[in-house]
Amino acid sequence: MAWRDKTMCRGEDPDLFFAVGNHNSVPLLLQTDEAKAVCHRCPVGQDCLDWAPDAGPVAQGVWVGTSENEGLVVRRRLSRMSRSAAGASQLGRRGRAASRDDTSAGRAAR
Repeated sequence: MAWRDKTMCRGEDPDLFFAVGNHNSVPLLLQTDEAKAVCHRCPVGQDCLDWAPDAGPVAQGVWVGTSENEGLVVRRRLSRMSRSAAGASQLGRRGRAASRDDTSAGRAAR
């Protein structure tokens, strides 16, 4: 059984996760909170969080227990972390190469 078969949102009305209304209206905020509560009860939340960045850009709705604005912050943070890890990996390779070059130069100077 795939993790998606175990999600709590699977048994919910999809409209719950896509509230319609004025940006800060009480009904919209209540519906958003209700959708987030479903996500927070979900036994496969981490799987969903791991999957979400690869699902593509999400313009609206509650995903992985986050509102649209919160989700944007999470996606930006994950993107920065990913770029940072890639940069560290590149830096590590350059640093190791530089160390080898320094060691080789030191031997040649002797």
